[in-house]
Amino acid sequence: MDKITAKDIYSIMRAIGPMKAETASRVRSRIERILDAAKVLKLRAGDNPAAWNGNLSSMLPPQKRRNDVRHRTALPYGEVPAFMEMLRERDAVAARALEFTILTAARTMETLSATWIEVDLATKTWIIPKERMSAGTEHKVPLSDRPVEIIKEMAAIEFSDFIFAGVRGGLSNAAMLRVLGRLGRSDLTVYGFRSTFRKWASEATAYPNHLVEMALARGSSDELKAASMRRDLFAEHAKLMDEWGKYCSLRV
Repeated sequence: MDKITAKDIYSIMRAIGPMKAETASRVRSRIERILDAAKVLKLRAGDNPAAWNGNLSSMLPPQKRRNDVRHRTALPYGEVPAFMEMLRERDAVAARALEFTILTAARTMETLSATWIEVDLATKTWIIPKERMSAGTEHKVPLSDRPVEIIKEMAAIEFSDFIFAGVRGGLSNAAMLRVLGRLGRSDLTVYGFRSTFRKWASEATAYPNHLVEMALARGSSDELKAASMRRDLFAEHAKLMDEWGKYCSLRV
């Protein structure tokens, strides 16, 4: 583990080739997770050679998904409460990971790479380090009641550095897609729920656009960065996520 370098990862990405960009992206993400785990286990030190921002991004073409629309199919927000009720009935770690991802408006790998040291249940906060964020900026996520319950549930059954882990270690990034398939919703994608949240926030609430973008950890303008540091804005962010959590828990 401690001998793997960025050059090794570069060689792998080049070998897969530009015609299989999606495969290359998934392989790199999985290697990054493995090496993150290795660092936690003290098997290696230093920066992660599989990291994209400020590392492989300077040596390889920009990562682009083919048929991108297919990867962002979203559920209309009016159908979310019924879907979440159906999701809660499934007793599986991947189902809890998907529920947590939806409730926090997170990306798949942000959830699957989440570790115990990133969450503070006393303050109901999940802090994702900048190394794991696509924008390269730390993201502070306020947790509503249900995500806190999910973390406590995972703490009672998991013996892993990752909050959401399978029997053979960390969940794969396809685990939540399989849950959607078992629910008969293979037409949806995990990423699409971020669009669902975005549309709900813009059409069903009065929260300003920059706050919603902050919740989605999108944008890197100086104005947004400065705003995200303000304590009052984080309090508004918490209110937004609480409202989203309550909406998702509506009985149908």
